[in-house]
Amino acid sequence: MGVDERRQQLIGVALELFSQRSPDDVSIDEIAAAAGISRPLVYHYFPGKLSLYEAALKRASEELADRFVEAHEGPLGARLLRVMRRFFDFVDEHGPGFSALMRGGPAVGSTATNALIDSVRQAAYVQILSHLDVENPPARLELVIRSWISLAESTALIWLDGRRIPRAELEVQLVHDFAALAAVSAAHDEEMGALLRRMLKNEPADGPFSDLVARLISLAS
Repeated sequence: MGVDERRQQLIGVALELFSQRSPDDVSIDEIAAAAGISRPLVYHYFPGKLSLYEAALKRASEELADRFVEAHEGPLGARLLRVMRRFFDFVDEHGPGFSALMRGGPAVGSTATNALIDSVRQAAYVQILSHLDVENPPARLELVIRSWISLAESTALIWLDGRRIPRAELEVQLVHDFAALAAVSAAHDEEMGALLRRMLKNEPADGPFSDLVARLISLAS
């Protein structure tokens, strides 16, 4: 293999192993054996296990951040639903890697690894702001978006532990959660109220936001 091809192979092998067990419990010998190469060759490409761990998480973080990129077309509720479907595609296909990125192990304490996790959250935050057409978000809006991103992370991690709820239901529920968080904030702040009205203005009757409203009215009646 070429240098870059071998590095990418090692990163993929390491991501799988590190996501299954604590990095402290995975040896360089195991990584070498899984990759079909010698231990010294692993060190030829990476100076140590921590650098390989961070490279593996960097790959996962970049791919996950890309899942939040969405065209500015159609109603907001439908856009968010498409994002959640791609997000859960990643979680479904790369469950161990997602767990390694978000849960990690002892190595996650490193500044570099924490920065990778933060980069995914920031990428998602910036994307949501762009879909709301807001450049200078008020404090309450920032709280809503960042709280929702954290909720999506924790929901996905819990779902991976048994997958007891159909993922399609969770995708819709998370879109509902965004609207609900915004609505609660709007009840306390006129600026958020104006934003919520703008969010709902062009939502179709069969969209996820309208579906939430209908469900809440049904509960109240």
